[in-house]
Amino acid sequence: MSTLILTSSLLAIVVTSLDAATPPPLIPRSVLFANPRVNDPVLSPDGLRLAWCEADAQGRLRPRVVTLGARDTVSYLETERADVQAVEWAGDGRHLLYRLDQNGDENWHLWALDTRTGKTRDLTPFRGVRAEDFWVSAKVPNEVLVGLNRRDARLFDVHRIDLTTGKITLEATNPGHVVSWAVDRDFKVRAAVALDPRTSDTILLGRSKGDTAWRALQSWAFANASSDRYQRILGFRADGEAIYVQHPIARNTTRISELPMRGMRERELTSSNPEADIWNIADFAGASSRAAVLLNPRTGRPEAWATYALKPEWKAIDAALAPDLEALGAQNGGVFQVVSRDTSAQRWVVYYERDTAGGLFVLYERATRTSTPLFVSRPELAGLSLSPMQALRIPARDRASLPCYLTLPVGEPATGLPMVVLVHGGPWHRDEWVFDPMVQWLANRGYAVLQVNFRGSTGFGVQWLNAGDLQLGPGRMLQDVVDAARWVAREGIADSTRMGIMGGSYGGYATLSALAFFPGTFACGIDEVGPSDMKTLISSFPPYWAARKQRWLNRVGDVLSDSTLNRSISPLYHADAIRAPLLIGHGVNDPRVKLAESTAIVKALRARKGEVEFVVYPDEGHGIGKPANATDFAARIERFLATHLKGRAEPWKDTPGTSAQIR
Repeated sequence: MSTLILTSSLLAIVVTSLDAATPPPLIPRSVLFANPRVNDPVLSPDGLRLAWCEADAQGRLRPRVVTLGARDTVSYLETERADVQAVEWAGDGRHLLYRLDQNGDENWHLWALDTRTGKTRDLTPFRGVRAEDFWVSAKVPNEVLVGLNRRDARLFDVHRIDLTTGKITLEATNPGHVVSWAVDRDFKVRAAVALDPRTSDTILLGRSKGDTAWRALQSWAFANASSDRYQRILGFRADGEAIYVQHPIARNTTRISELPMRGMRERELTSSNPEADIWNIADFAGASSRAAVLLNPRTGRPEAWATYALKPEWKAIDAALAPDLEALGAQNGGVFQVVSRDTSAQRWVVYYERDTAGGLFVLYERATRTSTPLFVSRPELAGLSLSPMQALRIPARDRASLPCYLTLPVGEPATGLPMVVLVHGGPWHRDEWVFDPMVQWLANRGYAVLQVNFRGSTGFGVQWLNAGDLQLGPGRMLQDVVDAARWVAREGIADSTRMGIMGGSYGGYATLSALAFFPGTFACGIDEVGPSDMKTLISSFPPYWAARKQRWLNRVGDVLSDSTLNRSISPLYHADAIRAPLLIGHGVNDPRVKLAESTAIVKALRARKGEVEFVVYPDEGHGIGKPANATDFAARIERFLATHLKGRAEPWKDTPGTSAQIR
């Protein structure tokens, strides 16, 4: 995919097309921050039934099932209070599997729903135990494998669970520091990814059929490896004698290889895109069928893959799929994900991303290469005036090219706009070209919205990822964000006196850091669940992050033993430099960034008479996600931004059902 740095004249042409006579009506917060109407339809193994999650009358997501070609839709309204974000079919084509936690504590339980009886069962009813990845198999249809930290809170062992009886047995014991597992075609655990606790090097482990001992197949040095989400075992070859792996070793970006289980050299199946890694598609379910590498359901062989620079690009490994990818790419704007395929791979559910509308799900029939619309994820957005998200590259101070997205308000002249810089979390994550309710809401209120894939962001290769190492606080990661914001202001699009910054998790940390280390650049900041002290953040990681702690220290710096370093990059110790007003929100049950992180910075600011509004949500964790709470926090953001950046605002009103507490 070609890259582009927009010049002033070209940018003027692009943004002029967004001008209109008057701004559009305000879109109610309750519309944009409600759950999507439909989430992730998935095909049953035989391709005859479709399951999805749909919002009920109260806006809660609940599973539904329909037989394709019939009118027998069945809704399942469980007694569990939490939203069911996504479901996965078990191998028997009868049970649906999904995960739930308690008010954001992230100790996920794996649940099974019997679609014949409507009964549900908590398959992992263990207090304080987290269910991670799970696997299903057509060969062993009545069982599920799941990773649980039941024996040791730091380590996930694999357990086998009978879907009929609920009986659970230990399948594979974690030999130490394994962070992910791989299951062969016979439904046996035979490969794993481990992290060396001293160096954070990645080690691929494997064992032959019938063996219990693990041996190292390959190791990847930390400096040459990508993040966990981008280097992984994809699956096993049909005969079980080789695994398919995705990694960037000896390249800058990820590719797919076949690695024999015994002694032979790996064989490359794809080249690498010099600009981008293989697309990492996040999921909620833990075993979602969404993938940017399509594996043949019967043989496990990789058939197609997608890389993602500023937008995704699909390529076929199996030439037989090339016409399918071409047909799908020619429809509905061409930005698509394959959500689900049946066992025959003849029926697909495909999701089309659209920046100015809810996503479109279609049923694709390979035999005829035709698509039938299924659902729009957010039908309530039809007819609303939404803002296109523009992909562009912006030069940093050292002329590095920053992959960015800029969204401008409809109906406003594209000059002198108030702007919100929205910083992604992670920090080893990235922004993408998507429909984003927060982005659209801010644009509707009259703000330009800038998103920056700063150095340290994932998806753009090992070099871009590693360029963020030891660059927290006032370093390159934040400099990139500041440089991009100032560039937009210099181009005349944004008013440099009315720029705000906001984000969640690392984005919240970046907000605090920007106000502390670059005072005067931003007029205000909004921090959602952001850390203020790197040492206390890393010291309080949940126990199951133990294997990844050294990786954090490698990238952040050894803040646990170097107090000078920690103080230099932690905004808590620079609170006296923060002059801009702040809004801070946090979930009380956050297991990653403890509530104490926000409490500490609020206390420090108030001791210096700083202007800070602090709101907490007792039924939230790492993020404010429940619709009532998300709407409430949005209302507070809206009022805050209107006060300090002078954008438009929907009148304040209390949000029914929110748990918000002002502190």
